[in-house]
This record gives sequence, structure tokens and C-alpha cells, in this order.
Amino acid sequence: MIVLQPVLEIHPTDGLTLWPVAESAPYGFLPLSGVLDPAEVGTAVMSIADCNNIDPEDGGRPPRPADPLGGFLHGLLTTDDLFVSGGLRITDTETGTTVLPGCCNGLGERRDWLEVVDGDGRASFGHDPSPLAERDREVVRLTVDAEHDDSPVIELPVTDLRRLLAGAERDLTDFLQLAAAWAALHLRDYATPVTAALGRALDLPAPQTPPHP
Repeated sequence: MIVLQPVLEIHPTDGLTLWPVAESAPYGFLPLSGVLDPAEVGTAVMSIADCNNIDPEDGGRPPRPADPLGGFLHGLLTTDDLFVSGGLRITDTETGTTVLPGCCNGLGERRDWLEVVDGDGRASFGHDPSPLAERDREVVRLTVDAEHDDSPVIELPVTDLRRLLAGAERDLTDFLQLAAAWAALHLRDYATPVTAALGRALDLPAPQTPPHP
């Protein structure tokens, strides 16, 4: 059985007191879907915000707010080109082979998979490892690390990959709905702009933020 999941690279959560987060190993991967518990959603939002928590060298953005919450969310709310470290994780449950997104790959690049099923038939996704997807007629060959000749591979029909990619989009949409409800509860005055920013970061339409409970 082949399982495909959109995954987010987790940043260290040590010291974050702005909202509850789940205990997790830093720089591991958290699958995003609509079944995360509130602490896992908090970890996901924290990681996305932290990934973009930088000040541009050339300025051009409003100053960082003095309050801790606004200051931490500043990059997420004011950066035009948001980055979400992660990608798609594909696992063959029978062999245990797993294809992970490489370094510097982002969830926003997941549309590159469409080049494999409907485009020129080839796409790569980061480095260290360097995963590679190649289509040969009606079969897609996924290489765990193209830098090694003896790298494990996963093969599956193009139709199966297309179906799995559609499922990943549903998972991300469900996660965004869940994050909107979470933001209304935990971020209150920042809930609407944070939900909009998460939608931009994931390249999805932002859902309406529920009223404050």
C-alpha cells in the first residue's frame, strides 16, 4: 500500500508560551490533515510562523510590534512570499521505503508533482536527500535519494499518484479549516489575518474565521 501525506517540518518548540504546543522532535515531520489535536495545530502554526519570523534586510515592512504575540506573528503576517518547510511524504507500507522532502523544499512546491503526472514527467524536491520523481509511460518511479545509485525506490501507476495527490490537497484544505477554528480560540484579534496568511502560505483559499467562542 502506498501512503502519501503532506508534511510540515517542525521547528523547536522550547520556550514557546504564546499558546499550547505538542511535544515533538525538532526538524521531524508532522502530517497535516483535519484530524490533528489542538496542540498539534499549535505546533504547526508555530513552525510556519517561526519559519517566516525574519526581518528583511531592505526593510519595506511595518515595524515589529512590541507585544510578544504580535512580534512573533510579524513575519507571517507581513511577508509576501511565505515559505512552509516540508512537502509530500510517500511511504510503501509493504517494504517500509519512504520518500521524504529534501532540505529547502516547501509545501508550496507540491504543485511540481503535477509535472510528473501531467507535464514533462520529471521533478525533484530538495537535497540531502535528493528525492526524484520520474514518469515512464504509465508508471512513476520515486527515488529516495538520486545522489546514490543504490537508492531505494517506489513505483506506482500514474493514476494512483494522481489520486493520492488529490487526497493530499483535501488533507491540506481540512487542516486549514481546523487551523481557522484553532486561531479563533487561541489568537482572537489575530485570528483572521493569521488564517489568511496560512492560506497564502499553503496556496489555498483561506476559510472564513469562526466567531470568537
